[in-house]
Amino acid sequence: MPIPNQDPIIVAPTPTPFTADGSVDYDALTRNIHRWLETPLSGFVLTTANGEEHSLSEEEREEIVRVASQAHGGSRFTIAGIDNPSERETLRLAERYANAGADLIRVRIPRGLTPAAVEHYFDAVTSNSAVPVVVIHQTFDDSPATTAEVVGKVCSLPNVFGYITDHDLRFEGYVCPLLIQDRRFWICNGALLSYGALLGANGACMWLGNIAPKLCIDIMQLGLDDSFAQTRPLQAIATHLDEVIMKYGLAGVKAALDIMGFEGMRPRAPLAAVSESGRLEISTALEAAGVV
Repeated sequence: MPIPNQDPIIVAPTPTPFTADGSVDYDALTRNIHRWLETPLSGFVLTTANGEEHSLSEEEREEIVRVASQAHGGSRFTIAGIDNPSERETLRLAERYANAGADLIRVRIPRGLTPAAVEHYFDAVTSNSAVPVVVIHQTFDDSPATTAEVVGKVCSLPNVFGYITDHDLRFEGYVCPLLIQDRRFWICNGALLSYGALLGANGACMWLGNIAPKLCIDIMQLGLDDSFAQTRPLQAIATHLDEVIMKYGLAGVKAALDIMGFEGMRPRAPLAAVSESGRLEISTALEAAGVV
């Protein structure tokens, strides 16, 4: 299936399943992908922070991209995440991921670089990547590279498919008018969906898409239809899920998916699983939202 050209597109960073001994469970990943194929989720974002990318070897990350791509068989699309400040290494990884089945690469703005260096980095990456690039702004610092003007320039380069926002809607309000018309503008969090749509977002990339993809799509579609008043009760549900689950971080996301019946949803050591009291709180929120 080609990358959709109709909005809203909702993708989610796919959590990595592990066996009890901490190995990547590729068979469970295949079965989990098949479950998500029964939902309206548009595509899968692999090798991300939500997928515990920094606890994975390069070989594991590449195999995850290959297995997930084979599992959906072209009925969805695959985005492979890269978080590397080296132009050379980013392009090397992009080639490996493209060969493994990635349709797009999601590249994080490097931390600590000057604005000029960031522009140089993305000019090299977008010019030479075998697949289109999705730029993600979540740099987790206040480096001067993250000015709206720099983001706008980077996202206007050829071979850029779109942009994933940070959580600062004030900043992203400055960025949105700087993006050229054919670029996707994806909000980054389930608690911000209707607000992002009001700002101009036409899609989303966030962990809540794994858990409640229809809810996320419904909110974004209402936003695209300018029916913002109708998003309020749905957004309240999404915000509550975000509040309860993210209290426990990545382990909370995995606990929610485990409760829903997805396989291998244990964090890789040393990250600890959610306590029984936490699981009960998450389960209650999922039931209240109608997810389970």
